Amino acid sequence: MPFYHRQGKIPPKRHTALNKDDGSLYYEELVSREGFSSIYSNLYHLQRPTKISKVGKLIKQELTKAETKHRARHITTASLKTTGDAFSSRIPLFFNSDVIISIATVSENMDYCFRNGLADEVLYMQKGEGKLISNFGTLDCKSGDYVVIPRGVIWQLIPEGTIKLLVIESVEPIETPNRYRNRFGQLLEHSPFCERDIQTPLLQDPIEDENEVLVKVKINEDLQELTYTHHPCDLVGWDGYYFPWSMSIHDFEPIVGSIHQPPPVHQTFQANGFVICSFVPRLFDFNPNAIPAPYPHSNVDSDEIIYYSRGDFMSREGIKKESITLHPMGLPHGPQPGKYKSSIGKKRTDELAVMIDTFKPLNVTKAAQEIDDEDYPLSWLD
Repeated sequence: MPFYHRQGKIPPKRHTALNKDDGSLYYEELVSREGFSSIYSNLYHLQRPTKISKVGKLIKQELTKAETKHRARHITTASLKTTGDAFSSRIPLFFNSDVIISIATVSENMDYCFRNGLADEVLYMQKGEGKLISNFGTLDCKSGDYVVIPRGVIWQLIPEGTIKLLVIESVEPIETPNRYRNRFGQLLEHSPFCERDIQTPLLQDPIEDENEVLVKVKINEDLQELTYTHHPCDLVGWDGYYFPWSMSIHDFEPIVGSIHQPPPVHQTFQANGFVICSFVPRLFDFNPNAIPAPYPHSNVDSDEIIYYSRGDFMSREGIKKESITLHPMGLPHGPQPGKYKSSIGKKRTDELAVMIDTFKPLNVTKAAQEIDDEDYPLSWLD
């Protein structure tokens, strides 16, 4: 998130000594994007952040494309049985070279630390609450939150009860949309959310535990185990533009008009290769002849994923909470029979959904194929 933030102890100047009470040094670490040419933060550690005592197992994890037909899909994710921690419980459903889309049911604490070495992550909190503990501090997370974790951040998710997640892994940085930012990076007046809606980590006292700690690092599809000589959450301070953050889908202010507004008005995040949009409760179009239902459309350059979080989806029937629809590029889709006409005169919608439009075709995994509603492509018949 491009705004400056600082917490804890930092020296007056970068790359200068920050001394402990006994005169010894804290250790500086620079975390930066695009080499040294984009946003960065400077972190100050009790111990050297490079102290690895053991290079452990490389755990192979292969994403496999299922042999599938080119058609619309309805994936009933609520029927998937998934348990474990915030990483082990993930079940990938769709992927391409830009993004991996998974669901997870988190029922266990992580007894290790995790770092995604090659992807930014967005965790959409469908259900539950917990704490994201990272080397930058602690974020309280609750139902409806988007939790954005840039690559390289070391973290654990501690659930309070059970958490259900939609997980989006992006090869490129997750950013706020360009058209909602001024040239300084500030969110503009017409943006559907602003910096006040952003939650940042609260730095806790550094963990001084010098027992070895396992950190699992995701590289491509594989998982590399590394053992550190100490706990990596040993920061006494940090500052910069690079850190995990969160915002609630409930703080997204919908943009409405006299006639039906196109999906880009719902955009919440961007990345090279896809966008993420939020559909939230809102008033419908107020032109007396407006048709609130989405018009049938063919996005010939996008695959469209919609995760149905909750509510009444005016344009569709038979879509359950936590289901995902995939409308692939090149095929028209829209309201089911009768929904187009019956939407006229309706005043508002109470839906909550996350949409992901990708600019390359998505591969469907076997796990998604096994919970696919085969009759869904025929649901537009009278």
